[in-house]
Amino acid sequence: MEIILRLLAFILNAFGMLVNKILDFVLPRQKPKFSGIRNPLLKKSVVELVTQLRRGEITSVELVSAYIARVQEVNPSLNAVVEDRFEAALQDAKLADQFIEKASSEFDRVALYTKYPILGVPFTVKESCGLKGLSFAVGSLARKNMKAPQDGDVVELVRAAGGIPLLVSANPEFCMSFETSNNIQGRCLNPYDLQRTSAGSSGGEASLNGCGATTFGVGSDISGSIRLPALFCGVFGHKPTGGLTSVKGHFPYSLTDKKFSEMLQIGPITRFARDLPLLLEIMAGDKKHKLKMSEPVALKDMKVYYAFGYSGFNCLTHPVVDFDIKLAITKAVTCLERGGVQSKKLDLKFLRNSLEIALVSLVDLKGLPSIVTQRADRDPSMRLLMVELFNSIIGHSIFTKEAMVLEVMKRFNGLMATGNMEEYRVEAQKIKSHLNQLLGTQGVLIMPTFHTSALCFHTSLLNVTGIDNLLLFNILGLPATHVPMGTNQRGMPIGLQVVAAQYQDKLCLKVAAELEAVFHGWVPPVPHDT
Repeated sequence: MEIILRLLAFILNAFGMLVNKILDFVLPRQKPKFSGIRNPLLKKSVVELVTQLRRGEITSVELVSAYIARVQEVNPSLNAVVEDRFEAALQDAKLADQFIEKASSEFDRVALYTKYPILGVPFTVKESCGLKGLSFAVGSLARKNMKAPQDGDVVELVRAAGGIPLLVSANPEFCMSFETSNNIQGRCLNPYDLQRTSAGSSGGEASLNGCGATTFGVGSDISGSIRLPALFCGVFGHKPTGGLTSVKGHFPYSLTDKKFSEMLQIGPITRFARDLPLLLEIMAGDKKHKLKMSEPVALKDMKVYYAFGYSGFNCLTHPVVDFDIKLAITKAVTCLERGGVQSKKLDLKFLRNSLEIALVSLVDLKGLPSIVTQRADRDPSMRLLMVELFNSIIGHSIFTKEAMVLEVMKRFNGLMATGNMEEYRVEAQKIKSHLNQLLGTQGVLIMPTFHTSALCFHTSLLNVTGIDNLLLFNILGLPATHVPMGTNQRGMPIGLQVVAAQYQDKLCLKVAAELEAVFHGWVPPVPHDT
């Protein structure tokens, strides 16, 4: 344990929690200006839509048009869209309808949807994941006019399955913040409170999902970048097992560090848990056999471990978890127990060095471009780095302060003694083995996704000590799903995180589906019009 680091974390922690409480008190919730969902097509899951498309009850053109209209209605309030391809999407939808129409018999249509499982279904893409011909600036002014030369691997798989991309959505600069705001796009707002952030770095996707403006989104997660926005915006988000999905075509990307392609994973964000298995299999591509989705999971044979947060000294240097989130975990565990699941409270004392392990993993990432030089092979001088950091803090830099702080922290080894870093690397491997053995093929761990609900803008750095709840499972390569569990007294979404052993993603998704059935999952920010 790094004493100086922990002392700074304690001070930052206390200040961050105080600021959160003050802002909660003085800032009333600013409700969105858009209306509730009127079109019934927007209230259906991907699984339901696929069935209706296959049966000819709806057309892809109708579906795509409905989602385009919804995006146009909500985006002026949210600022979540970077660039759209609406006209091209309608042409894709017409082509999909022609394919469906040509398959005249039920047998032919079943065969068609076996080959193209989401034929005619629109979806959206986080800008950093790469959609050919659309913006690929990833929040950087230096890349402002850059377009993606080709689809990222996962986007290509989703399109090959018949999906129709509508747009690319907002992310912070180089995805280096859990607050989606950059100097090109500005702020992406939370659909439940326009004074709060949609989180990051998949903030645009979560914001659109949260208000029913997309069927599902393609997001990426290297330190909670799917799960945290899913929490803040009240939807489901799954970070797959490390190495399951390809990250080729994503920016930033490392050509030299194998750990990067395991820590960063691309996965789905959606309003409906029942869509996750289908979407994950599509995104896994030729590795989907590792998931063994076809093997049934009996709830009564599962075991649930749960925790409300860290213990011991580690607890003192991390934020206190909101009561509403602890209550949600209690309700979830009680619900699963009634379904025959065995449960056990887990002491997280084996994660006593969680903060150090998290920082070492980020410092160890190699081959990533600097936001200042835009190159992986040339770091900026320390003087230039400090000048740009100061300028970004006072708003006189082309770079965002959150990204600059992370780059400076990386250069300073996360304020850790170099001689201790190997110890934390070894410890991470021991924890990985321990959790894989503990959870096995039937167990899951339920714990907070984050310590609180959606943050106000400019407070992410004050709450940064809570991020290792998320980052740890990227380091360990374990699958994790955020599950929405309603809203708190302020009307903001809350939820929890379900973690399983490697390649046991289906256990996370099983628990998510069970909890959705009881607690109803996604709660619209504006009640549906009836």
